[in-house]
Amino acid sequence: VLSNLNFAVTPGQTIALVGSSGSGKTSLVSLISRFYRNQSGEIKLDGISIHDYTLANLRSHIALVSQSVTLFNDTIYNNIAYGELAGIAPEKVRAAAKIANADGFIEALPAGYDTAIGDDGVMLSGGQRQRLAIARAVLKDAPVLILDEATSSLDTDSERLIQAALERLMENRTTFVIAHRLSTVESADCILVIEEGKIVERGNHRELLKQAGRYADLYSNQFDLQRVD
Repeated sequence: VLSNLNFAVTPGQTIALVGSSGSGKTSLVSLISRFYRNQSGEIKLDGISIHDYTLANLRSHIALVSQSVTLFNDTIYNNIAYGELAGIAPEKVRAAAKIANADGFIEALPAGYDTAIGDDGVMLSGGQRQRLAIARAVLKDAPVLILDEATSSLDTDSERLIQAALERLMENRTTFVIAHRLSTVESADCILVIEEGKIVERGNHRELLKQAGRYADLYSNQFDLQRVD
């Protein structure tokens, strides 16, 4: 799926991955978390191969917010603080929810943080589910953050709230962003344009627009579609 990829990321940088569907963006970030094993080459974290870390240790340093959020038939509180974070102080859970722009809707529910949300969060809207996923990532406080289509399929109001929460979450973290909506990647330190498993362009937003290549085409096409809408 991926071939001849070579790039380095400085701590604290935001790297955006853009390209056509099926180009290999999610596969790339899945390698970082070791959901797949790379068949050749090396992926290093702080100069150490990711395969020299235990899986639990590696993933403890990575937070993931994706388009599909997995929630449990439990309370909102327990859906934010679960697993290794289950015993964390309640004030930290609420602080994470505030950063994620989730505290407002949670407090408006009948039982607040103790509200049961049903199987896979069926009682919540898409935007509310996504804000719980962001609250989880805030609470985890991992140095590496992966955002995989975290704002897709949302209405404008929900996207605005979530984008604001993500910007707070990304502060002082090394972040990988996958997004079809290119407006969400304009401020990235580096944008990698991936097609058919290869990096075909790299640079920041302004540099890539000046190149008038694949990124400029994607950006122009999306802008024209938004203008028609």
